[in-house]
Amino acid sequence: MDPPNLLPRLQSPLWRCHPVIASHGSTKFAQLGPRFFSSKSVDSGVGASSLPVLAPPAVGRWLLVSSALVFAVIVVGGVTRLTESGLSITEWRPVTGILPPQSVEDWNVEFDKYKATPEFKLMNHSISLGEFKNIFYMEWGHRILGRVIGVAFIAPLAYFAFRKKLPPSMPAKLTGMAFLIGFQGVLGWYMVKSGLEDSIMDTPGAAPRVSQYRLAAHLGTALVLYGGMLATGLAVMQDWRFARSGAWSGSKTVSWESVLSNPVIKSFSRKSRALTALVFLTALSGAFVAGLDAGLLYNEFPLMGGRIAPPMDELFSPAYAKAADRSDTWWRNIFENPTTVQFDHRLLAMTTYVSTCLLYLHSRRNAVRSLLPPTARRSMAAAFLMANVQVMLGLATLLYLVPVPVAAAHQAGSVALLSSMISTLVALRRPSAAAQLWRKAKVVAP
Repeated sequence: MDPPNLLPRLQSPLWRCHPVIASHGSTKFAQLGPRFFSSKSVDSGVGASSLPVLAPPAVGRWLLVSSALVFAVIVVGGVTRLTESGLSITEWRPVTGILPPQSVEDWNVEFDKYKATPEFKLMNHSISLGEFKNIFYMEWGHRILGRVIGVAFIAPLAYFAFRKKLPPSMPAKLTGMAFLIGFQGVLGWYMVKSGLEDSIMDTPGAAPRVSQYRLAAHLGTALVLYGGMLATGLAVMQDWRFARSGAWSGSKTVSWESVLSNPVIKSFSRKSRALTALVFLTALSGAFVAGLDAGLLYNEFPLMGGRIAPPMDELFSPAYAKAADRSDTWWRNIFENPTTVQFDHRLLAMTTYVSTCLLYLHSRRNAVRSLLPPTARRSMAAAFLMANVQVMLGLATLLYLVPVPVAAAHQAGSVALLSSMISTLVALRRPSAAAQLWRKAKVVAP
């Protein structure tokens, strides 16, 4: 049988339009297909239709600004919780709730609604209308910032998608983020609703606060959204710099192929991912501490009541079990017993701190440092710095009975530490296929 004639294939419009792919010698790029390509071109003389879509820096800056807004709403949400303002608005009106009350009559209507809540009856029955306005504006500002994030994200997303500035893999990812923004609004109201239930009045010793489970879900979703925006924005900027100048993770001389294929860096990347997950888990456990006011117990460190750990019958009290056979004792104490929740948060926080220090010291070893690109080294140093700051803020929050400014800074610090680890992971990411093609086109162009 005669071998197939490849000449017609090489003369086809697809291969004529994409000479960079034909010369690359990689089936991976050839399989990208026509939908991956755009009318963009670099200033190197390559044909107008020869390069795939590469997100411009404007996309990266938009994502980074969006992540900064999410960072802000996380901190504002923490302050709202710390000042016990979250239950001041008793309805969820996504459109009509944009404006606060405009007249004295409107304020009295809102105040009357609040007077019907368990929080007013059990805790704030003596507050004045002026004091109610203070907590109302705190919650209102939190909700408005959430709406601002929605508009600031969805409008540019539609613009960039319409102008075909996004690679094919990005619209689905960004649409998922847009969905998370909307879901956050629903989840936030679902959380607030748990603190408005009249059943709280019938439960002996119950405090009018939101469910710690829903609070943790609300914070966890916000952190996922923040991490996605930050990582994607940093990746876009890194790909653009690589495509234009050949700089990868802050260096024009480092070969990303040799670095990422090295077993030492592969091991470091795995450890970095594990530490990032640990930082996320520790931040999530902080939501349970906040939801149960567990920070107001055992205001000492490193001991708890003069011991390394509270007694077992206090950590796993049968009083929290709801099943007839008490089979749920262990997990209900982990998530519902303030003493156990604080103890778990301490363990996670110290494990995170020690792990961050060890990974930073590992990155300083000559065998690792010589391979890590500059951006990864800087990000790891930032993570080490933030871990130390977080320990100090956490201790101050505990020892001084959760002062609002310090506790809010502690929550912001957890997000900053997570940001440093995300930056480390992005710095050890390979350039996208599009960025590699753009770079090759610039190199081989006459």
